[in-house]
Amino acid sequence: MMSHLNFEIFIVVSFGTQLTKCLLLFINVYLTFSGPGCSSLAYGAMEELGPFRVNSDGKTLTKNRYSWNYAANVLFLESPAGVGFSYSNKSSDYDTSGDSKTTTDNYKFLVNWLERFPEYKKRNFYIAGESYAGHYIPQLAHTILHNNKKANKTIINLKGIMIGNAVINDETDNRGTFDYLASHAIISDQAANDINTICNFSSDVNPIQCQTAIDEYVRDVSFIDLYNIYAPLCSNPNLTALPKKNSIVIDPCSGVYTHAYLNRANVQEALHANVTKLKYDWESCSDIIFSKWGDSPSTIIPLLHEFLNNGLRVWIFSGDIDGVVPVTSTKYSIKKMNLSTKTAWYPWFFNGEVGGYAEVYNGGLTFATVREAGHEVPSYQPGRALSLITHFLNDTPLPTTKRQP
Repeated sequence: MMSHLNFEIFIVVSFGTQLTKCLLLFINVYLTFSGPGCSSLAYGAMEELGPFRVNSDGKTLTKNRYSWNYAANVLFLESPAGVGFSYSNKSSDYDTSGDSKTTTDNYKFLVNWLERFPEYKKRNFYIAGESYAGHYIPQLAHTILHNNKKANKTIINLKGIMIGNAVINDETDNRGTFDYLASHAIISDQAANDINTICNFSSDVNPIQCQTAIDEYVRDVSFIDLYNIYAPLCSNPNLTALPKKNSIVIDPCSGVYTHAYLNRANVQEALHANVTKLKYDWESCSDIIFSKWGDSPSTIIPLLHEFLNNGLRVWIFSGDIDGVVPVTSTKYSIKKMNLSTKTAWYPWFFNGEVGGYAEVYNGGLTFATVREAGHEVPSYQPGRALSLITHFLNDTPLPTTKRQP
């Protein structure tokens, strides 16, 4: 708690060697058409990389054998205040949300948490996340580097960051999205050309013709799940009387199960959540936070350069069937960084199959795709995602042969 702010956290300690393994902060900001405001507990912990998945009865759990706490002690943070179970005693905080305030609050939380649990202070520290965490994570990492240089500050042993299907640079993110959707026969080539020609993604001001072109795009994509362009939709959003175990591949109705589970009084009590006994349901995303979001810089590329210059490990990954922040957007953004190639494009393997493709750049940046994964990579390809985070944390290259190292 930071005076009037109360953040919900969920830590999952590592199996076996938790006393020596690193600390990984996971920030999941599920992107709602280019806006933040969603929960790391709901998506990151319960539907992606946490130790359990919720069954179809909304009451019971199934163990996730690809949980990331096989690789690290994982800390999930619901941020900013107003998202999930995190809240503020000052309603005005919800009107002033933005990148800068979120970064400041996240840093204060992290320092306070490390002081409260000093056994983690000297561990190697990493930050990972996806979607709009492409802003949150670099901004938090920049603040850590800046404050580590000051006297009498808590030193955070930051070693690297990993961001997936991440918002990086508005112009290339947007252009890459429409190019991707056209190349996958979801929107017409004409629609993509009109949007990329008429709309100025480097400006907040656009002609009315831009909105007309965007409206056509919205009509085209409204009947599919853009977060995984080949995934089925949730056709029966009801709980079942008997639990149907979650398979390792995400159930399209998982959000329904998670919502029911996290609204159970006994679950909230076990999580020490909702201590103020709110009269309305817990929700995975906050429309209030999204609608009132303030500052959001158009690019975080300068921060990525800063990290490489300071010797931080930077990995960027991309599920290749995400239509929200697709692989083309990420490739365009990395190209804009003008980095020279160290290891040319190659397939990497998991369990004898191609897990994706990777390219390594001079300076310390690795880009990796994850084959057949949507926006939330660990949901759709949990085994490949665990392999990815393990190699990132161990600072080892992704395997280039079918035999695992």
